[in-house]
Amino acid sequence: MPRRLFDHRLLRSLLLLVIAVAGHAVGARVAVGAEKNIVFFITDDESPTLGCYGDPVAKTPHADALAADGTRFTHAFATTASCSASRSVVLTGLHNHVNGQYGHQHAYHKFTTFPDAIRLTLPQVLARQGYRTGQIGKFHVAPEEVYHFETYLRGNGRNAVQMAENCREFISDHTEERPFFLYFATSDPHRGGGIDKQSELALKPDLFGNRPNDGSHVGVDEVFYDPATVPVPAFLSDTPETREELAQYYQSCSRVDQGLGRLIEILKQAGVYHKTLIVFTSDHGMAFSGGKTTVYEGGLRVPFLVRNPYEQNRGVVSDAMISHIDITPSLLDFAGGLDAEANAPKELIDADAYWRERGENVKENRSGPHKFDRYHGRSWIPILGKPDAKHWDQIHASHTFHEIQMYYPMRVVRDRNYKLIWNIAAPLPYPFASDLWAASSWQSQYQKGLDAPYGKKTVGEYIQRPYFELYDMQQDPHEAKNLADDPRYADTLQTYKKKLQAFQEEMGDPWIMKWEYE
Repeated sequence: MPRRLFDHRLLRSLLLLVIAVAGHAVGARVAVGAEKNIVFFITDDESPTLGCYGDPVAKTPHADALAADGTRFTHAFATTASCSASRSVVLTGLHNHVNGQYGHQHAYHKFTTFPDAIRLTLPQVLARQGYRTGQIGKFHVAPEEVYHFETYLRGNGRNAVQMAENCREFISDHTEERPFFLYFATSDPHRGGGIDKQSELALKPDLFGNRPNDGSHVGVDEVFYDPATVPVPAFLSDTPETREELAQYYQSCSRVDQGLGRLIEILKQAGVYHKTLIVFTSDHGMAFSGGKTTVYEGGLRVPFLVRNPYEQNRGVVSDAMISHIDITPSLLDFAGGLDAEANAPKELIDADAYWRERGENVKENRSGPHKFDRYHGRSWIPILGKPDAKHWDQIHASHTFHEIQMYYPMRVVRDRNYKLIWNIAAPLPYPFASDLWAASSWQSQYQKGLDAPYGKKTVGEYIQRPYFELYDMQQDPHEAKNLADDPRYADTLQTYKKKLQAFQEEMGDPWIMKWEYE
């Protein structure tokens, strides 16, 4: 055998592999790889339809196991129910009406984040903290430099199992002394892939990324659901069309879960599971009218599971109110790079110098009126493993655009007791995302007329909304009865209007001026 085969690097790699496999086989903790790795797993348009959240039909054993090994948050909220805008919040710790990503980034929509937000963006601050950063799947934010990752991995966003396999080398690279941050973003269970032509209904369901004719994605053991058994959320109408679409949606969610399971398996095989923080969430709620693009609970409530390998208390259920603005400061806190007093990175870069070094025009509008020197969110790392700990007393949400033609600004303040929605463009009919308008679950009711029921509202009430919607979240969690015009709640309405105005003033929200002249 030629001598050159006895390469020391090869021998070291083989030895590490043998140790990792042996350690995995006996459940041992293998002393390879860096400490404090991070996996952030984000799905596309998924509500808390998981077994661990009490869903009676969802087959999500891997998410359920993750919850049993970590902390499950029951009151986790997106700040906006639009993909691109929400991801900008996740990756900056800033509300999107501040970071500038008002709507979709792609195609003619062309919304982008202010360049100076680079001071706070997650991949940038973790890189400065000594992390190697990797991204796979859906990106959907811009500019790339502001959200730059060191490594971009390729994979079919509709096949999270394949995506996980494509991350194996990145995760298992024990020649690296740096910890890793992996941003794992599926395209499931977003709508897409055509309609199910096997359906006997005139209005056929979207496939939600599933293969037609009961086909399977490569390497996936597809889970099929009976439309008759799926639970119908309160904001939807219980119709055959809705049930068929929900069955497709659930199948897509189960495919995501298999990808999560494969990714965890790879972490264990690489000997780093016991030193990797794992977060599982979604950008916002399910892609049905009443969910996605709205600021109703169906749009803002998301699954949120966190497994901190260094936290002793496992299987914790927390009802603390947390928000997507908390994600970036929390992960930076875990990495040791958060200045808790300033609520900012310990190493806050000089944006002027950064762009000047790259030959950019330092006089352009890089920040609007904002300084980007602190996060809006705050770390939830200290409350992991503590079921009685609190976080926010109230959360805020906003929406301005989804697609560029969908101008409909909304602002929200919500606490344990009440939720106020300000529909700033209320005289306008509510604009629909193109895929939600075409959805059989919507069209089946819309075609019956404006008086037809849609969830807890009528079709007409869903399309034409009042300026203010006030809901009692204790007595009316499904937001069925608007109290804004009820004289008995006049003082409550004024209290929450003031809370909303105070929030807008603090954020420098441009839409605050609408209180004065419209």
